[in-house]
Amino acid sequence: MDTDDLSTETYSGILGEAEKLSHDLTLQYGILSYECSNEQEYIDNAEKLTKRLIKAKSYDLDEIFFGNPPNKEDLNNTLSMILKNIEKLKNNSY
Repeated sequence: MDTDDLSTETYSGILGEAEKLSHDLTLQYGILSYECSNEQEYIDNAEKLTKRLIKAKSYDLDEIFFGNPPNKEDLNNTLSMILKNIEKLKNNSY
């Protein structure tokens, strides 16, 4: 699937939030959509990606962000917001 196939709420809650911090972070969530067959699968995979990014070491972040990682605290704040948005999406309360 493509990110254009996502609902406005899902797009805004995940990709829109990521874009506020870094285009490279948005790219990671965008690429993820191509591995998914529907929106629910995308949301589930986005949650897994977010949790992996929270646990990522600085050398992993360096690679993910093409040598220009954001401040770890800012990244974690953004990832926490994405997780909150995912919970809202799962509970249909976005």
